[in-house]
Amino acid sequence: MSDPALFPDLRRFFAPRSVALVGATEDLGKFGGRCLKQMLDFGFRGEVFPVNPNRKEVFGRPCYPSLSDLPTVPDHVGIVLPAKACIATVAECGRLGIPFATVFSSGFSEFGTEESTALQAELVRTARAAGVRLMGPNCNGMINFVDGFALTSTATISGPRRAAGDIGIVGQSGGATQVNVMWRAQELGLGVSYQVSSGNDADLDLLDYMNFLVEDPGTRVVLALAERIADGPRLRALADRAAELEKPIALIKFGRTEAGAKAAASHTGAVTGADAVFDAAARQLGIIRVNDATELYEAAMLLRQRARPRGNRAAALAISGGNLVLFTDLAASHGITFPVFAPETAAKLRTLIPGFMAVNNPADLSAGAIGTKDLFATAARTLLEDPSVDVTVPLITFAPAADIRAVAAMAQTAEKPVAILWTGRCSDDESLTRQTLVAEGRAVFRDALPCAQAISRTMDWSAFLRRRADAPKPQRPADADPAKARALLEAGGTSLSEGASRQVLACYGLHGPSEALAATPEEAATAAKKLGGKVVLKIQSPDILHKTEAGVIRLGVTADAVAAASRDILAAAKAYAPAARIEGILVQEMVTGGQEMLLGMARDATFGPVLTLGFGGIHVEVLRDVTFRLPPITPGEAQAALEELRLAPMLGGVRGAPAADVPALADAIARFSWLVADLGELLEEVDVNPLAVLPAGGGVRVLDALVVKRA
Repeated sequence: MSDPALFPDLRRFFAPRSVALVGATEDLGKFGGRCLKQMLDFGFRGEVFPVNPNRKEVFGRPCYPSLSDLPTVPDHVGIVLPAKACIATVAECGRLGIPFATVFSSGFSEFGTEESTALQAELVRTARAAGVRLMGPNCNGMINFVDGFALTSTATISGPRRAAGDIGIVGQSGGATQVNVMWRAQELGLGVSYQVSSGNDADLDLLDYMNFLVEDPGTRVVLALAERIADGPRLRALADRAAELEKPIALIKFGRTEAGAKAAASHTGAVTGADAVFDAAARQLGIIRVNDATELYEAAMLLRQRARPRGNRAAALAISGGNLVLFTDLAASHGITFPVFAPETAAKLRTLIPGFMAVNNPADLSAGAIGTKDLFATAARTLLEDPSVDVTVPLITFAPAADIRAVAAMAQTAEKPVAILWTGRCSDDESLTRQTLVAEGRAVFRDALPCAQAISRTMDWSAFLRRRADAPKPQRPADADPAKARALLEAGGTSLSEGASRQVLACYGLHGPSEALAATPEEAATAAKKLGGKVVLKIQSPDILHKTEAGVIRLGVTADAVAAASRDILAAAKAYAPAARIEGILVQEMVTGGQEMLLGMARDATFGPVLTLGFGGIHVEVLRDVTFRLPPITPGEAQAALEELRLAPMLGGVRGAPAADVPALADAIARFSWLVADLGELLEEVDVNPLAVLPAGGGVRVLDALVVKRA
């Protein structure tokens, strides 16, 4: 079960024994009238108590002047009142011991004014003091198809109640969630278990409802439209539980074009974007992020099925070559491959269709498959049985009912996923439609693109489950010293100097080149001679965060030029920041021949401390070749993250360059992730740039570092 400290028990919220509606009326032009009428028409079998001091009766039922006058204490109360009046009603719920309330009323933080935001805060304070959990405000309620309870005004449930299904749907929006997803999914033939339109999420939020659906045994897939998710750690816990139960979550996260996380003192902050972080976090957590409402419920057709693809290999067959080419192109662009059939598969197809010699994948059966009973379905099953095939796509245009039914029967008994792409109609039975087959549990697509997308999403989900099953849990390095690192942080100022920053990193086994801190140009020259060879000179100052911009770095300085170069950077520092505290001149061994990488940490509004990994050096803001992870991670996860980078092939050596020490880099990333996991609450940003990755066997070196503490 989910952690009760993170997620409340919402069984009585979704399936109350009795319910009251404050603001009930018979006027269907008002929200309270429509909401009560929908509840009664939906067939709720519990007690219903209309509450309105101005009416004695509503829809033939006794109407009570207040909640205190009810004959029994309801489990759930809907509130349709002016915004300010909602607060007293919520307080009354608390006095009576009512556990749940849904505040439909608007006029709260969605208005964006200081007064409306304060009113919402007062509503939440009142509810928490009273022990009442709230949905809303500014919401359109919820629908429970399983138990026949609806507390909503939506017209999408008018008419006979649809049978409960296995797809749960949540969103903050009313129209988008109830119409664009729920109603259209049902129109397609899919069945819905529960639906929530939660509004402002002032108290209970999207994650609470999603957790209920994840735990619900009758819900196989959770679909969500999220305008905002405020609590990344709870989302992570929810996703982990969903993966444990092998229950997919598919989600639309609005706001792809919003500005990213606020840039702060490091390069990491400057390249961290909130949407990019969410995208990477979703992949890491196994949350299936899609682009629009149609893709949500189209993908659910395949995701709800228990058959999981074992890889990304598909087989497709049709009597329409053009449709095959279109589907193949779109599928390939979504990472789906089409393997060569095994010899026995090709032999079976030739036996089925005399004269069919060119057996390829995708398989164009042409006219040879027309007119022979069950031949198309038998050919599809033959492809499905090929050991190199993970998903089969029978592509139907116009066909008789017998052929369509044969394909559907094959899909029903298949141990691998079958995605039926049906672009036309039944040629001899108008009552047999795509919706018929979907309602019977088949995955049937009208067009090639949503079919390819759904297959790709299902393959990704299955691959995530396999990785999760095989991957070890992250383990803190045995030589890490979190206590020492914490003490160093607490002793430093807001921004640590490079030397102090690298001391913190060293507590996790992340070390730099040999170095010495000199107080004067003459001491710097002496230190350079001891190090031998060319050196790097830098100002060490907690007040000069970006040395390149300040002109206080010199690379490849020979021993006889160190004193003069030191005077130059001291002068440059004085000119750049006259009041800066100068701790000295850092003299470092010159490291050459390594690939420059970036390790960073920045704070995300949703997830808190987030790792940034990418190619570094002076071009990071231009290239922006970075990816993100939630800490901590294993070296294996770090290596997988590196493979997401556009320039990843460079780590393997390009044009004669030696391969980089990728295992050492992956180990360094994992170590860094533990620093962030252990100390993240103290950190605003960390920027390790560059991290030099030496040729294979050479390890890594921290060449520059910046640690910024939280205020």
